[in-house]
Amino acid sequence: MPAGSSSKRERQYERIKKSAQDRGESTRRAEEIAARTVNKERARSGESRTASRTSTEDMSSGERGGKRSGHGSQGPTYDQLYNEAKQRGIEGRSHMNKGQLRRALNARKG
Repeated sequence: MPAGSSSKRERQYERIKKSAQDRGESTRRAEEIAARTVNKERARSGESRTASRTSTEDMSSGERGGKRSGHGSQGPTYDQLYNEAKQRGIEGRSHMNKGQLRRALNARKG
């Protein structure tokens, strides 16, 4: 946490970090997510000396809720996995469920 942070921001940081770890993020990644989120909230509420335009004018991190995380919470869809398996020539793909397709693709990486 940045120096001079309030106890509210400390609690917010710990709560976000724990939530990220509960979702399976590494400690380092969870700390990064928490710090970025808290810093954005500090900027939005005028608690930081400097703030980027996106921090102050963009939607809040709570409202955003992972909309720009780069992938959905479930990862690639079944159809995306199936098409990739088809391109790679994985046999038996039509009888596989999503988890089996993912494992088959991971086994044949490269």
